[in-house]
Amino acid sequence: MMEQQTGMEGVLELRRQRREKRRRRLRGVLQGLSFVGVTLLSLAVFVFGGSAMIIYGPSQPVRDLFVITVMETSAAKFLATTYLSDQEIDAIIQANSVQTVNEVTDVTMVEVPDTKTEPEKDEEPIQVEEVVGPTFKGKMMIVRDPSRVYLATSGTFGAGASGKRVEEMIERDGAVGGVNAGGFVDEGGVGNGGQPLGLVISQGEYLAGGRQTATAMAGFDGDNRLVVGNLTGQQALDMGLRDAVSFGPVLIVNGKRAEVEGTGGGVNPRTAIGQRADGTVLLLVIDGRQPHSIGATYKDIIDVMEQYEAVNACNMDGGSSSLMFYQGELITTCASLYGSRQLPTAWLVKEEGE
Repeated sequence: MMEQQTGMEGVLELRRQRREKRRRRLRGVLQGLSFVGVTLLSLAVFVFGGSAMIIYGPSQPVRDLFVITVMETSAAKFLATTYLSDQEIDAIIQANSVQTVNEVTDVTMVEVPDTKTEPEKDEEPIQVEEVVGPTFKGKMMIVRDPSRVYLATSGTFGAGASGKRVEEMIERDGAVGGVNAGGFVDEGGVGNGGQPLGLVISQGEYLAGGRQTATAMAGFDGDNRLVVGNLTGQQALDMGLRDAVSFGPVLIVNGKRAEVEGTGGGVNPRTAIGQRADGTVLLLVIDGRQPHSIGATYKDIIDVMEQYEAVNACNMDGGSSSLMFYQGELITTCASLYGSRQLPTAWLVKEEGE
């Protein structure tokens, strides 16, 4: 009888221990969830509270810069739209923007040397220089031979398609380097780069965009001269553009900088393409949303392009898409938490002699 009682007590004790373990696990899970909840709530209070302080604070220039900066993103627009109406946001953007350029590149202003008949200059065919400003750092890739620069694409476009990362396009094509190019459908900042926005012409093939729809764009003609301006797809074809992609704003055309209102855009990562009068191509990428580089406004990149003597220049897609690869390495800092993004297009630089 004593043995049976002892055995029963052992079973009950084992059950009690198991129940206690389950209760401890449950307490641990609840404590973990509570910690996560408090952390998320604190973060939400910090983000929304900070946004409200900026928007309703005493400094209008700071408010405007904040609003424009977040409105240029795919995922953070809510930080402005939560507090301001569409009309208020539109008014702020209009007062701090690059004005639309009605002029188109005069290609006679660019004289591209014939590398087959003219002796090469005592210069490196490709140089990469560091670019530094008050709020930003970045890289400028200087390509002497414009025939080496072309628009690569991810492949098939459409709702069911996916883009490719710049490094994947570089490896596929055997290119020496490149930067991101045009924009794409990116709802909530989670787009996969399969649907480009606007015109895409790649190596003579018309791949996307309306023939009668005018967009800000940049492209190279058959003589390797960069054309920028607001053009329809048909006008781009009529000008014989071999490679072209929609984006903007146009920054410099025929040696004249675009007019800038207010801050000239928000402070964000940027990518731009330009060309000097001697045909040299300028590929600019500015880091942003980083401790070492907050980002640049459109006015900033116009200034940089002017310093590098660009006669024509156009802004490309920016934000988390902005990056530059050279000789197999990422030489700028991508703003995306997940690394380089899938994109529909990229400006690539061919290996010498191709």
